[in-house]
Amino acid sequence: MFETLKNAWWNAEMRKKLLYTLFILFIFRLGASIPVPFINTEALSEYFATLDAAGGMLSYINVFTGGGLSNATLFAMSITPYINASIILQLLTVAIPALERMVKDGGEEGRKKIASWTRYLAVVLGLIQGFSYYVMLRSYNLLNNTGVWAAIVIIMTFTAGTALIMWLGEHITQNGVGNGISIILFAGIISRGPSLANSLLNLVKNGGTGALTAVLMVIIGLALIVFIVYMSNAERRIPIQYAKRVVGRKMYGGQSTFLPIKVNATGVMPIIFASSILSLPSTVFAFYTPEAGSIGSVVKDLFSQSNPFYIVLYAILIVAFSYFYASIQFNPVEIANNLKKNGGFIPGFRPGKPTADFITKALAKVVFVGALFLGVVALLPLIVGAFSSSLSNVAVGGTSVIIVVGVALETVKQIEAQLMMRHHKGFLE
Repeated sequence: MFETLKNAWWNAEMRKKLLYTLFILFIFRLGASIPVPFINTEALSEYFATLDAAGGMLSYINVFTGGGLSNATLFAMSITPYINASIILQLLTVAIPALERMVKDGGEEGRKKIASWTRYLAVVLGLIQGFSYYVMLRSYNLLNNTGVWAAIVIIMTFTAGTALIMWLGEHITQNGVGNGISIILFAGIISRGPSLANSLLNLVKNGGTGALTAVLMVIIGLALIVFIVYMSNAERRIPIQYAKRVVGRKMYGGQSTFLPIKVNATGVMPIIFASSILSLPSTVFAFYTPEAGSIGSVVKDLFSQSNPFYIVLYAILIVAFSYFYASIQFNPVEIANNLKKNGGFIPGFRPGKPTADFITKALAKVVFVGALFLGVVALLPLIVGAFSSSLSNVAVGGTSVIIVVGVALETVKQIEAQLMMRHHKGFLE
């Protein structure tokens, strides 16, 4: 990885992309440090300190905002509204034939329309989320000014921050390195690293069970990193044979190759999408306290990270989004048709529908293994945190680790691919 970054830095064009990405991330961290007016940030920080100790959902969301939520900064909503908008539009594209035709037959114009609608929906969701956050701040007496003008300024500032961070993410994708949404999430989680290290040091200083907890968290983290890297590089290779054919006086084909299917082809997106969806109910319930024994109280308990219902639903969403993304990325019928046109075939299967059926079955098995991998990595820390209150923060760390490692691996692979495109050693020698 470090060798790849070194080679990218010495390439003038790649260096510009890296510097551009770093500049955008600097703006992101700057915006995550600018507090919104009319909010008592000291009291808010104390409130989140109690949530961190209890491992609450707002504390979980705060990790992905890089601490922006606990400080009520410009980017307190982070990229979450844009992610939720993307989920809604992609699901609608699959469910509504007209939208599906727009994407497939509309070409670049169709994709631009979907992207535009995603931005508008993200702003609307950011407005709703900003209003909900304002209601929470007012209900817990965390505002310095409760007037109408203060409410408008706070809500509109949060919404503007959502639009700006969405713009920053899109520009990283277009002009920088990696996927903008993932890179911003990566930067937000990494920014909490010093705070996590300080917490571990405090546990070690306390000795006894605190030191044991710190050591256990480090061991789990290292084991997750090794497991994630191993599974991210795993792939299923389907053998492909090309028939020999004579064109003029030359013979073409006859060589053997393979069709690679990554075990974790969907990357970290199923985790991000599942986390974003499950954060919505818990975020709503964080804005008010339902009465004990009421339906609201029961539902709130169901969406607690230590509740078996939450863990099972999280697993189901991860599997569902893994298959959903795999269906978008791979089209077995199209792959089979391309093989048939180029004289390729899978040994033991006739070209056309039999080949497409075989690829579909192989893809389903590989995606299941990939979804199982994501589920184990995301759910194991949740289960550990459910059995021990002292390890409740491990639940936050599990999802954070897979996002950080997954984004790092994907970004490095993209850099390697771009370097390969620009590297022509011996081409004109």
